[in-house]
Amino acid sequence: MIFDSVENASSSAVLYEKFLLGVAKTLLDSFPASDKSFSRLLGEVPLLPESSLKILNDLCYSDVIGHDGKVIRDIERVTQGLGAIWSLILGRPQNRQACLGIALKCAVHPQDEIRAKAIRLVTNKLFQLSYISGDVEKFATKMLLSAVEHEVSDTGLLQPGPGPTEHRAEAEVEGPEISTSEVSESTISEDESARRAKPLIQNVPSISFSEAQRLISLFFALCTKKPGLLQIVFNVYGQAPKIVKQAFHRHIPIVVRALGQSYSELLRIISDPPQGSENLLTLVLQILTQDTSPSSDLISTVKRLYETKFRDVTILVPLLSSLSKQEVLPIFPRLVGLPLEKFQRALAHILQGSAHTGPALTPVEVLVAMHGIVPEKDGLALKKITDACSACFEQRTVFTQQVLAKALNQMVDQTPLPLLFMRTVIQAIDAFPALVDFVMEILSKLVTRQVWRMPKLWVGFLKCVYQTQPRSFHVLLQLPPQQLESALNRHANLRGPLASYASQPTIKSTLSRSILAVLGLANETHVQQNLSTSLHPSDTSSSVHGATLT
Repeated sequence: MIFDSVENASSSAVLYEKFLLGVAKTLLDSFPASDKSFSRLLGEVPLLPESSLKILNDLCYSDVIGHDGKVIRDIERVTQGLGAIWSLILGRPQNRQACLGIALKCAVHPQDEIRAKAIRLVTNKLFQLSYISGDVEKFATKMLLSAVEHEVSDTGLLQPGPGPTEHRAEAEVEGPEISTSEVSESTISEDESARRAKPLIQNVPSISFSEAQRLISLFFALCTKKPGLLQIVFNVYGQAPKIVKQAFHRHIPIVVRALGQSYSELLRIISDPPQGSENLLTLVLQILTQDTSPSSDLISTVKRLYETKFRDVTILVPLLSSLSKQEVLPIFPRLVGLPLEKFQRALAHILQGSAHTGPALTPVEVLVAMHGIVPEKDGLALKKITDACSACFEQRTVFTQQVLAKALNQMVDQTPLPLLFMRTVIQAIDAFPALVDFVMEILSKLVTRQVWRMPKLWVGFLKCVYQTQPRSFHVLLQLPPQQLESALNRHANLRGPLASYASQPTIKSTLSRSILAVLGLANETHVQQNLSTSLHPSDTSSSVHGATLT
């Protein structure tokens, strides 16, 4: 009797299942995706067998192959399936975990459109439900870490490995339930996430950019709802392969703009970022300051971080437009020490300034500050400074002829003279030939300051007068005889043209005998004097003779 009862029950279950599946398939085949009959059927029947959930899974996730061998995917049917999942999670607690599994699996689907729809459902609706938010967070975190644990090949393609990531994603969610013992830890602690990510960089399959995107998109979407999750991103960033970092960089702007610079959780992360996350931190700061001035809280947080923990001046670059001259000048040598591209970005921020305070430094002040850097004292290679100067000269609309003249006029009076002063003088006249008369005044001042006592500047001085001849001849003739001789020995080609210039009566009459001697003109002057002397006595005697005769 009992056996017959069990057999009848089993038979009834089979009939029920077949009938339900038949009705479900009929509804899908007969009505458009916008129709709610299919969802209502699954929500109202007394029992949902596993096979009915498979229909739901196939509707959302599985590919259908057409007669031509191509994948057929009706995205509206995916929307229909995800809508049914949402209803079942709310209305059928006994099927909640299985339905959640389908939704999470779709949230890491290889097809972008399906994945995007599932992520919106999971983030905007499912993650808001307290009874499954922990499951969602744990799954998203595992997917993020699975991306970090990969290594990138030269080709950037996912190499065969022990169980593709896609299969692992399915394994996480496809069972009838997600283990409640596993999800009791609703979040992975910061230390735990960093620890788990650290040792897994070696001997693992590599990953492509699209695969990294697939695995991390859900987690970053959750960050917009729970900003504290960004801490995990910062924790694992340093261990992530380059291509995964690039995927991070793709998502970070969306998250940061959604949160805004005043968000307390974001400021907390910025105030104490883990080692290895410097590039990510800089990117976050760039985004926060891209279209708006940084808040006072953000400025003070980053300044404190720079002063106490991160001595990498890069993190200050996005804030430079909001700093004062007194704040920028002390860090200016470090800014010049940055890679050229970063320095140019820093320079743009400095010159841009804010709408309220104007630029932190004017172009003139930038040039003067740059020449005030002492390589030995500031721990900077001389080439870094010369490269920075050259970068300024390339911006002709900013560092104009007037700017250069004003900067050089200030620097020529400094004691000691800047090491690169003459180099900049030469660059200035190359860039703006109209400055030649002004440069002659600068060179005359240098003679007054006895530039020959400054060996490195003396070499540049002589190079400049050589390049600007004959305009520089009157400057050369201001040199003491010994220094003029040294200059002509170094640039022998100057001697002849300079002597010809000095031979002009109006010039020659102003020159000392010692200068003329250096130019080889003293003998000529001596001959003329002898001729004058020899003629003068005869004139005298004639006068006397004439007087006598009279």
